[in-house]
Amino acid sequence: MDTSNRFEAAKSSDGRYRLLVEAITDYAIYMLDREGRVTSWNPGAKRFKGYEADEIIGQHFSTFYTDAERSQNVPALALAEAERTGRFEREGWRVRKDSTQFWAHVIIDAIRSPEGELVGFAKITRDLTERRAAEAKLRESEAQFRLLVQSVTDYAIFMLDVKGYVASWNAGAQHIKGYAPEEIIGRHFSEFYTEADRAAGLPLVGLDTATRNGRWEHEGQRVRKDGTAFWAHVVIDAIRDDSGKLLGFAKVTRDITERREAEAALHAAQATMIRSQKLEAIGQLTGGVAHDFNNLLQVISGNLQLLSKDIAGNARAEMRVQSALGGVARGSKLASQLLAFARRQPLEPRVVNAGRLLRGMDEMLRRALGGEIEVETVVAGGLWNSLIDPDQLENAILNLAINARDAMNGEGRLTIEASNAFLDDEYVRQHEDLSAGQYVMIAVTDTGAGIPPDILERVYEPFFTTKAEDKGTGLGLAMVYGFLKQSGGHVKIYSELGAGTTVKLYFPREAATEDTLVGAPTGEVQGGEETILVVEDDDEVREVAVSMLTELGYRVVKARDAASALVVVDSGIPIDLIFTDVMMPGTLRSPDLARKAKERLPNLAVLFTSGYTQNAIVHGGRLDPGVELLAKPYTREALARKIRHVLANQAQRRVAQGSQHSANEKNFEDATVLLVEDDDLIRFTTAEMLSDIGCKVKEASTAKEALKILDEHPVDILLTDVGLPGISGLELAREVCARRPQLCLVLATGDGGLRSEAERLDAILVVKPYTPKSLRQGLEQAINKRRSLGRYR
Repeated sequence: MDTSNRFEAAKSSDGRYRLLVEAITDYAIYMLDREGRVTSWNPGAKRFKGYEADEIIGQHFSTFYTDAERSQNVPALALAEAERTGRFEREGWRVRKDSTQFWAHVIIDAIRSPEGELVGFAKITRDLTERRAAEAKLRESEAQFRLLVQSVTDYAIFMLDVKGYVASWNAGAQHIKGYAPEEIIGRHFSEFYTEADRAAGLPLVGLDTATRNGRWEHEGQRVRKDGTAFWAHVVIDAIRDDSGKLLGFAKVTRDITERREAEAALHAAQATMIRSQKLEAIGQLTGGVAHDFNNLLQVISGNLQLLSKDIAGNARAEMRVQSALGGVARGSKLASQLLAFARRQPLEPRVVNAGRLLRGMDEMLRRALGGEIEVETVVAGGLWNSLIDPDQLENAILNLAINARDAMNGEGRLTIEASNAFLDDEYVRQHEDLSAGQYVMIAVTDTGAGIPPDILERVYEPFFTTKAEDKGTGLGLAMVYGFLKQSGGHVKIYSELGAGTTVKLYFPREAATEDTLVGAPTGEVQGGEETILVVEDDDEVREVAVSMLTELGYRVVKARDAASALVVVDSGIPIDLIFTDVMMPGTLRSPDLARKAKERLPNLAVLFTSGYTQNAIVHGGRLDPGVELLAKPYTREALARKIRHVLANQAQRRVAQGSQHSANEKNFEDATVLLVEDDDLIRFTTAEMLSDIGCKVKEASTAKEALKILDEHPVDILLTDVGLPGISGLELAREVCARRPQLCLVLATGDGGLRSEAERLDAILVVKPYTPKSLRQGLEQAINKRRSLGRYR
């Protein structure tokens, strides 16, 4: 249509419509007559179909249909439907002039005259090929995504509606949660939460957070169909349409139970390793401290014993020396406890059935713990034997029992159990220096206050204690730890605040037959003729004690309180022993009575008794050193044996004062001893001891000096400290053993755990602090050993 004709057409309404149709290129708009022949053709039709107007006008519109649709008479059916209903609308494949196909959206409208007569049809076609391809690609992508989601089994991926009801369910969800799709779709997702979390409103918190922030992420316990719980990592994402309307939620859940268990095991292993390394470092330190401490004790002990020669006959001075030597003995015990923690104490293991040993301790434990603590011992049938030091085991059990007593404030229940146990690979992986296998387990359980978690890691450290300053040394659990480790065993503490503590001791099983242990004496009790002063404020208790002692043959004097007792002492009546209650009325306390009485009567023996569970004051330093205690209630037999024990100890002290130098006879005149000691004071006092028993002494402070002396002078006996600087005493002994096999070897040390090493060198071990007598015995044993081997001259 030329420009002028367009202008003329625009003047009329029909002309304007014609111009509009001619301007459209995105739609094919054309007319058909009643038979379906093309009567008009717009540019959009030309673009879609490829025909020029003069090529297609007059042709039947079925030309645009595929052969298949023409064979099915689809064009005629389309016109018939449009004529009948006024409109036909479909999508389908259509054919261009060049025979290529495109996907079309087709509308055919019937055109009628004002009288209603069918004039023809208006046909509008739109090319939807690109949209269809995009939709197909989208459907393919959705199908692939659906397949992907359904194929994932390690993650539960499912949809929730806006209220939290499950709308879809993948294979991973079924695998993790246990529900089949038909069992869970339509049910609320809160069913996966624990009752506690549901009560706390956690599912609603998750949906609200996701709605507000778009996402909620959480780790916690979830519940499977079978009721079992698992640890889950959960993500909930809000899903919205283009307008922002909330459509629902996408929920992804992962089972992280194994990961958390692995992390917990790793953390436990790391914590155990750190604790083990820490305790090992402390053990090395305390072992070194014990060695140096024993050296100091040797200086003190050696000088005191040498000094005793100069004060012979001075009873007061001798008493003070003996008191000081008693202090040395207590210091030696402290060093022994440190060495126990450092796993270097000398043990005497025997094949023991722990059940029999525990039953034998029952009465002793009841006396030590007091009447307010109920003690129960449970031994499983068929209990295995174990190779342990029975004395150290008794000491460990007693330490644990006393700790339990203090934790229960003197009132509660103590349970001691013994049973067979197996420690598997999983358990031992979390504990260093422990092998899987069969063990004998002893558990000591109390009903006390429990141990706070932040303190639990430190309970094995030497000198660490939560008790008051005068209530304990902090060495009890340290000793138990060292004893167990040195015995190849294991100790584990379980504690809960307010619920009590259980300490489990594990000892390796021993297949050998049990050794015979010597029990406590069971013979007839013995009395005596000594004079005993009984001090007791309870009239009935006092009279019972007086009656018991009188029947045993003792002369008995009695007093109601400490002040009255001191008056009896001052009266001049000869008294051998005071038997006094700890807790007494009045201003003068029992410890003060004992101190004042011993000032007046130096050879007096004192035995305390008490029925209170607060007997820690007796052990905490408030009484004189060397205190003896008989716990109430006591039997006649227990009283008799304790009285004889205390009187015998006092007599032994008097004998020791007069016989201290009996070991100093000289029969080593021909023996030359090379003394190797780096501490000047110890070397000086030891050289004097050796001279006193007739030895010729050559001194050296290092292994290097000792080797030089050996090359230049004849020597019969090498007495060397183990802890020398540079070359140790052990290395020196090995070198000397290779050079001079006939030489007698004596090793001096504060570490009795080196006994086996000494035996390998055919050496004798003398444990510091040694006395002139024990030193002399060590030299004699060394000479006799060499003679038995045919190596001594």
